[in-house]
Amino acid sequence: MKSSSETISAINVSTRFVSTNGRTLAYRELGSGTALILCLRFRGVLDSWDPAFLDNLAKSFRVITFDYSGLGQSTGDASYQAEALARDAMDLADALAIQRFVIGGWSLGGLAAQVVATTIPERISHVVLIGTSPPGKVAYGSEPIFLEHALRPDYDLEDEIVLFFEPTSDASRKAAAASHARIASRVADRSPAIRPETYMRLLTERKEEEIFPDRGGYREFLATAGIPILVVSGDHEIVFPVENWFELNQVWKSLHLLVLPQMGHGPQHEAPDLVGDLIASFVATRP
Repeated sequence: MKSSSETISAINVSTRFVSTNGRTLAYRELGSGTALILCLRFRGVLDSWDPAFLDNLAKSFRVITFDYSGLGQSTGDASYQAEALARDAMDLADALAIQRFVIGGWSLGGLAAQVVATTIPERISHVVLIGTSPPGKVAYGSEPIFLEHALRPDYDLEDEIVLFFEPTSDASRKAAAASHARIASRVADRSPAIRPETYMRLLTERKEEEIFPDRGGYREFLATAGIPILVVSGDHEIVFPVENWFELNQVWKSLHLLVLPQMGHGPQHEAPDLVGDLIASFVATRP
């Protein structure tokens, strides 16, 4: 039990649970103010976020993270379909009586965030997308090295450097080690890792050639919806190459594209304060 004087942060905040539509979603929240719901990456659970990034965001937002249905500490049927992941975020918002919020997502979670924004645009003030893909066909695919490391049963630090950072940069490698240590610093109440048989099954069940099939007219809607959209990407994004966003720069009228140098798939873990401050400034100045 935490003492009354202990500072609440991402490394010790309690996991909470809410029952909604036949399953229980595990979530955590930090801070106060405008709600910011964050959707996770492939193989991600509550403890896949860098605590420093969440703590920085909590200075400006009520930050809410969660485990997808059937993964981590949540119950229900697991799926990696963007629409199913988006439903988790929307059901969580409903269960917590959050009427209007910022929706954010990293990697696979960015696909979910775009579905949320298209499905309930009247409730979304801003969209924050980190290391992710626009809907529909894209010109640039993932680098082969991504799956070589992403499908390994257990990540070590070297895998994380390849997957989320920039291996050719000494500064990025150092940042990776620091982020790895921060993530490991939470020792209690951790969400269990997703088992290989589970994430492999979910990948197989997708049966889609496109990484983000545009089943709901997402690309066309977001082009003119007017919801402020911030895309943050490293310049060496091996999973969802940032070049796929360039063609949308003048097509999506409210798109803000930020490319960070010598960074990879997890810029918010390499530069948690910088990315957190940029998100806060974006929400505050782009109504």
